[in-house]
Amino acid sequence: MKNATITTDALIIGAGPCGIFQVFELGLLGVNCHVLDTLPIVGGQCAELYPDKPIYDIPGIPLCTGEELIAALMQQIEPFDATFHLGEEVTELSVQADGSYIIKTSRDKTFQAKTVFVAGGVGSFQPRKIRLDGLEDFEATSVHYRVRNPEQFADKDVVILGGGDSALDWAVALAERARSMTLVHRRPDFRGAQATADKYLALCAAGKAHFVEGKISGFTDDGEKLTSVTIDRNSGDSVKLPTDALMAFFGLAPKLGPIAEWSLDLNRKTVNVDTEKFETNLPGVFAIGDINYYPGKKKLILSGFHEAALAAFAAKAIIEPGKKVHLQYTTTSPIMHERLGVEIES
Repeated sequence: MKNATITTDALIIGAGPCGIFQVFELGLLGVNCHVLDTLPIVGGQCAELYPDKPIYDIPGIPLCTGEELIAALMQQIEPFDATFHLGEEVTELSVQADGSYIIKTSRDKTFQAKTVFVAGGVGSFQPRKIRLDGLEDFEATSVHYRVRNPEQFADKDVVILGGGDSALDWAVALAERARSMTLVHRRPDFRGAQATADKYLALCAAGKAHFVEGKISGFTDDGEKLTSVTIDRNSGDSVKLPTDALMAFFGLAPKLGPIAEWSLDLNRKTVNVDTEKFETNLPGVFAIGDINYYPGKKKLILSGFHEAALAAFAAKAIIEPGKKVHLQYTTTSPIMHERLGVEIES
């Protein structure tokens, strides 16, 4: 039996911080929505790549981790009963005669939405992998491109490849837990924060960690997991490092995926929008967060929050044409209080 089409006023593609906050801004205006994401959990990059990494530039929150930010955002949208569809990708988008959109997913779901919000971060992102034949066979046991549970590396021989923030952050964080920690980078200088690099070099000076300047060239295994990796040093010789866990942080390879086929006005791997509504060239399709581009664009979470607010007002005008959209304040508006489910003492 074919799945029935899900009809909604708003469909949000992407459940990262900006996509979740879009739920909130739409909810304040009385618009319910559905949210899709390719990941099996909410949170986008915050949850997938740096759940434990500190964030300092969220207004009013001096410090929180990525995981804590997502938890707070999810709590904030509880009054609006958004429906999440996780672990599925949008495969098709087509416009209808009435201006609405038909959206199909990889799990054979079909939506009809009056408005669509693309909040897909950098798109369908994948970590850049180590180019070494046969190494992919050990991704389930010994090779890692992200950290979900730092405790799994306790008392292990850990080798980290990379010289950016993620490589340095995890090298410092895991050095005290691991049996041995070696950071491998092709140059003596790092791309990450100098303060973190200094911390790691101090650990090396104290004998608690090691640094090798070079690149990986081979590995050994016992059939189930890695036992060592070979590093070709820039000095011309090679060194074999005992390895239980090999981690690589070479950055992300952003891929727009099916979004590239939707007739959107693209700017490389981003989507062009205006700065009044954050609407794309397709009427009723908005793009917020890292996925969009406009002159002066800054890829900050707080910028995405602002974009979500203006996009919500523009979407409300499409959903209820001819009806003036009034700006109301959550501090004083009884309608806002009702939607938020709060009671104000008189």
